[in-house]
Amino acid sequence: MRVLGVDFGGKRIGIAAGEVDHEIATPRSAIAASGTLRVDAEAIAKIAKEENVQVVVVGTPLDASGEETKMSRICRMLGAEIEKTGFKVSLVDESMTSLAAHSALREHDMTAAERRRHVDSEAACQILERYFLAQKA
Repeated sequence: MRVLGVDFGGKRIGIAAGEVDHEIATPRSAIAASGTLRVDAEAIAKIAKEENVQVVVVGTPLDASGEETKMSRICRMLGAEIEKTGFKVSLVDESMTSLAAHSALREHDMTAAERRRHVDSEAACQILERYFLAQKA
């Protein structure tokens, strides 16, 4: 089954495509956030259609105690907008994925500027990896 990972941010939206059966996630180019959830959901749905995915996995940041944050509520609303386009949505805790993404990119000897360009989509890969683990459980 093919899935699309989404790391939603106010400026950029990280995107990754993945294959559940093989547990492989590959970053795609991040897209600019529009400032409107409906518009962003339509852009994500367009990519999901191009990637031929069955599920869109949206990262939702929870706080240290596992409670929802303002951003996690926004991500849930984004998920609801994506569902209106006909895609199934799964939500995954994305806490610390950006930190893990920065660390992974640093291992590839990328400059700070290069890491900033790639970190959102690398975080989307981290979100998909968490989704793959959850599917095993």
